Amino acid sequence: MFKLSEIKELIKLVDQTSVHELEIENEGMRLAIRKPGRTEIVNVQTAPLSHTYLPTAPTAQAAPVASQPEAKTAAADNSHLHRIVSPMVGTFYRSPSPDASSFVNIGDKVSDKTVVCILEAMKLMNPLEAEVKGEIVDILVENGQLVEFGQPLFLVKPE
Repeated sequence: MFKLSEIKELIKLVDQTSVHELEIENEGMRLAIRKPGRTEIVNVQTAPLSHTYLPTAPTAQAAPVASQPEAKTAAADNSHLHRIVSPMVGTFYRSPSPDASSFVNIGDKVSDKTVVCILEAMKLMNPLEAEVKGEIVDILVENGQLVEFGQPLFLVKPE
């Protein structure tokens, strides 16, 4: 059964993101949250955190819009980089607690099992591993920012 506080948190998350509809089924109970207005149906297949995520195109939040020649150069420069993307909608945290140091910083070397951040969803803290050996080149989101499924979080130069 869903708790009222959990339902309120889900409504808040849906309201603050571009998600238009959310359906969850748990222990025989079904919860559907829909924004008024246009309806889009999106089929999302989730994968465990241990799988390698394929790079996706950066969202509008990931980088500022550049003029066309600069955009082509930037895209060419990043084509060899691995993108660590969010496997879920949630809140991005760079450290395990507010007073702790960040899991990783730009320039840090990571292995495939290195925890790079925590994603909070419905009061659950989900560690996210790099899943590739290399060097952190860029951090694409701010601490405490809401992120969406498939949104790029880090750029890694693979070894």
